[in-house]
Amino acid sequence: MATSVAWQPQEQGFNEICRLLEQQISPSSTADKSQIWQQLQQYSQFPDFNNYLAFILARAEGKSVEIRQAAGLLLKNNLRTAYKSMSPSNQQYIKSELLPCLGAADRHIRSTVGTIVSVVVQLGGIAGWLELLQALVTCLDSNDINHMEGAMDALSKICEDIPQVLDSDVPGLAECPINIFLPRLLQFFQSPHTSLRKLSLGSVNQFIMLMPSALFVSMDQYLQGLFLLSNDPSAEVRKLVCAAFNLLIEVRPSFLEPHLRNLFEYMLQVNKDTDDDVALEACEFWHSYFEAQLPHENLKEFLPRLVPVLLSNMIYADDDESLVEAEEDESLPDRDQDLKPRFHSSRLHGSENPEDDDDDIVNVWNLRKCSAAALDVLSNVFGDEILPTLMPVIQAKLSASGDEAWKDREAAVLALGAIAEGCIKGLYPHLSEIVAFLIPLLDDKFPLIRSISCWTLSRFSKFIVQDIGHQNGREQFEKVLMGLLKRILDTNKRVQEAACSAFATLEEEAAEELAPRLEIILQHLMMAFGKYQRRNLRIVYDAIGTLADAVGFELNQPVYLDILMPPLIAKWQQLPNSDKDLFPLLECFTSIAQALGAGFTQFAQPVFQRCINIIQTQQLAKVDSVAAGAQYDKEFVVCCLDLLSGLAEGLGSGIESLVAQSNLRDMLLQCCMDDASDVRQSAFALLGDLARVCPVHLQARLSDFLDIAAKQLNTPKLKETVSVANNACWAIGELAVKARQEISPIVMTVVLCLVPILKHSEELNKSLIENSAITLGRLAWVCPELVSPHMEHFMQPWCIALSMIRDDTEKEDAFRGLCAMVKANPSGALSSLVFMCRAIASWHEIRSEELHNEVCQVLHGYKQMLRNGAWDQCMSALEPPVKDKLSKYQV
Repeated sequence: MATSVAWQPQEQGFNEICRLLEQQISPSSTADKSQIWQQLQQYSQFPDFNNYLAFILARAEGKSVEIRQAAGLLLKNNLRTAYKSMSPSNQQYIKSELLPCLGAADRHIRSTVGTIVSVVVQLGGIAGWLELLQALVTCLDSNDINHMEGAMDALSKICEDIPQVLDSDVPGLAECPINIFLPRLLQFFQSPHTSLRKLSLGSVNQFIMLMPSALFVSMDQYLQGLFLLSNDPSAEVRKLVCAAFNLLIEVRPSFLEPHLRNLFEYMLQVNKDTDDDVALEACEFWHSYFEAQLPHENLKEFLPRLVPVLLSNMIYADDDESLVEAEEDESLPDRDQDLKPRFHSSRLHGSENPEDDDDDIVNVWNLRKCSAAALDVLSNVFGDEILPTLMPVIQAKLSASGDEAWKDREAAVLALGAIAEGCIKGLYPHLSEIVAFLIPLLDDKFPLIRSISCWTLSRFSKFIVQDIGHQNGREQFEKVLMGLLKRILDTNKRVQEAACSAFATLEEEAAEELAPRLEIILQHLMMAFGKYQRRNLRIVYDAIGTLADAVGFELNQPVYLDILMPPLIAKWQQLPNSDKDLFPLLECFTSIAQALGAGFTQFAQPVFQRCINIIQTQQLAKVDSVAAGAQYDKEFVVCCLDLLSGLAEGLGSGIESLVAQSNLRDMLLQCCMDDASDVRQSAFALLGDLARVCPVHLQARLSDFLDIAAKQLNTPKLKETVSVANNACWAIGELAVKARQEISPIVMTVVLCLVPILKHSEELNKSLIENSAITLGRLAWVCPELVSPHMEHFMQPWCIALSMIRDDTEKEDAFRGLCAMVKANPSGALSSLVFMCRAIASWHEIRSEELHNEVCQVLHGYKQMLRNGAWDQCMSALEPPVKDKLSKYQV
């Protein structure tokens, strides 16, 4: 039998590849790096190119470690795409070259080999490489540190990337690989070598989520090992110990319950670790503990020791990058990396508006932020019980005088803000003292004290606004308002940002209370608009938009518009259509258009036209960016659709002449079919808004719009695109009310989609259920003869959904549908009569006299229909409050 000849490299190929790798990694090389890269890519076409790379990594003893490592990294990247299509003999050659290198003398070579081994296991599985397992075991059991460390490095990478592979049956092996490795990993917890303790612990931690039976039965040994390593001299090991406890308390808290006292003691100690990363990991434990739903009482006795630790960790570390940023003057232009990506959330028609969680001023997670967040959680769990421990510490820090103590004062103000919600019961009687204390801090000489005072005041803004009713409360509100406005014009960027964000929060709480001070507010905001750099400018837009939402039509006065609009229009004209700085401006205009209503007419035409132009350009760019002269970015489309919705809402039928002269209808149809869900979501919101104010312009494509909208409700991915379905459903209802009988061809298609939604209401969001119930009612109102024969299939879940909806005109439409169906098919609702009565009783009051009378007729009709005590039997099944509510319909 002929033996296959082992692959051997050609000297010329070997030298040429080494030369290219050397040029590629050499900082002093004058060669064109992209050309070298192309050359290497061309060589990749040769079937044995990767063999050369493996040979250089494993055997090129005469070459530098850097060249061998470069060959290894290139091999790893090539294998990701090429491994599965390689010939088995080449695969085998590479694997055979890797194994002896697990114990290479050089650490960098070992590490590179470990990375490649993990990639090969990801692509080829364990079963295709049983020799690897044997090699790993041999290395781990040797007493040679290089072999032990090399094998441990490879194993830890497999555990990190594909732990499940080690927890599965492998043909040819008597047991799962994890059963072979776990005892050895646990043994290494006691190794004198830091690297082995670290890698073994990190590897076992990867299995906590999977919890293989091998780990489950070794849990006591694992926990003993963790406690043994808890005071390890290596910070990296201590951090991994904390991470293990955090994962265990999340996934399997029952294992830790017997050890909780020891664990609290340990976490308290490590929360003060000299290494910030360890202390941060320990601090995460308090969040994980409360999320694990374990008894809060367990922790109560530790509060007097925990609270001061959290507070001392809230003091700025000397190397916190915020300290450097805090020195930035407003005259310094923003760098591109200062501009965080921003995300526009598409319009949603319904009761659920996602909460903006913009409490945090700068998004770098560190020990200070984590400690403040933990204090916030504690205050929400224990409320005022933490105040006796906390307040003396806060007061002591606040009264620390002298420049060198400014960080203590700052941390105390942060702590007050962190507990503002959770401890408000205990703090409320002292609110005026707290505010009186914070207001002078807005003028502190240290910018970070000025900025944190803005944030903390904003955390109390809801309660400050509640007190406006009495004289002192009104004065206090005025002081906060003016204090924040003054800080909006601070010369420090960080303070500008904090003040503007805090002011936006105050605006949301104060709403129409701002009306008397509109002129001075607008003057300050527009001065900021004139002087802010790009990053903070976005926050001014947000504050202007929030102001418009808050005061609404009050804004529609020439004296205010003269301050507000000229700078915004100048900016609008200055920014090109492809500039992303348009996004916040478009959002801002959306709020202003909705607030001003018909008052926006004078600005509407250019705004409307520009939105149309931008959408057109983007739709072209999607197919041909060269012809469009722009790169496609769907966010432009979403923002413009939302602004057009704002115009439709604000101008009402006044938008009709603009729509008539444009190709908005066909463009909107295209957006409703877009592959991006957020574009479709905003498109259907606009469709519904246009249906309300100028349905005549949708007429020509009505059936297309209805077909596409119905498809959004009948998709296997409904949960993933629930917001699109929500808006599409609402738009169908709006079209139905306006187009009446013209929608009859699609009515049953839509009803068949809505019924399963109502029947599975507990799995879907509240807004979609409400809109489905309303749209079903509107279809029934418009086409009762089509819908009523099927009533008994949906009456019960439909009535349950109707009873959850608050009083408004949309609910009126739905009940008109109910009455129309009952007239057409009275017996269809008999089996659900109790549910129908509850739905009727959910009205606070029906404003429309005509609908009120119709509902009376329906109830009286059933009372006459149900003889021989059947009506009384139905009434006796109702709760007393429901019966009381029905009495106003004289039944």
